[in-house]
Amino acid sequence: MVDTHCHLDVSDPATEELLERARSAGIKRLGVVGTDRDSSTEAIALAGRRPEVFAIVGLHPHATTGFGEGEQEWIEALAGGDVIAVGETGLDHYRDNAPRDDQRRAFEFHIGVARALELPLVIHTRAAEEDTFAILREQAEGLTVVLHCFSAPSRLDECVERGYICSFAGNVTYGSAEDLQRAAAEVPEELLLVETDSPYLAPKPVRGKRNEPANVVHTAGFVAELRGSSYEQLEEAVEANAERVFGW
Repeated sequence: MVDTHCHLDVSDPATEELLERARSAGIKRLGVVGTDRDSSTEAIALAGRRPEVFAIVGLHPHATTGFGEGEQEWIEALAGGDVIAVGETGLDHYRDNAPRDDQRRAFEFHIGVARALELPLVIHTRAAEEDTFAILREQAEGLTVVLHCFSAPSRLDECVERGYICSFAGNVTYGSAEDLQRAAAEVPEELLLVETDSPYLAPKPVRGKRNEPANVVHTAGFVAELRGSSYEQLEEAVEANAERVFGW
């Protein structure tokens, strides 16, 4: 299995221990995601040391206050290195930790970088689906779009039509997530990924604890049951999709 989205810079215990536990759980590759300059730089450095780690770099919507030339320069510089995707980027109108205009400008800039470098675009959206999907329709045509921690089950038909990759995190296992579970059961196999979003959103068997990459097996097993497939069948499909999307 693979974990296509995790944040090891804010995880506990130490990164090397988490990676060893992931290896023991059968996790072959990990997409380590930066949310600012420091964490993006760390992701690239870790990917350089560990062959199973691959870096995704960008500026999280929460951190986009005052977005300008300085941020643009480091995003372009880091994304032009040895990375597999740009992000996570998008809009968060739930917490509104940054002005919405700044979030939008940063989002649009990331789209441009992904297009220029021909890299996938990893999307964060929360309570902002109308605006997020509108921007994607207008500006991201032809890009590979990964909807990290998929949270738009009412828009599944549009996602399928546009070929957006739907990546499910541990919250799909929660009892209140019936709409999300239906989406995970119905999304075409070629558009399906799983992730942990570590250290957040621990799946049900370990809910209440800090999440880690090894726990992606719980989410994958749950999604396999939803789809009426074996774990091995889902594992094969997810690994093939991740290799196609990220080129790792």
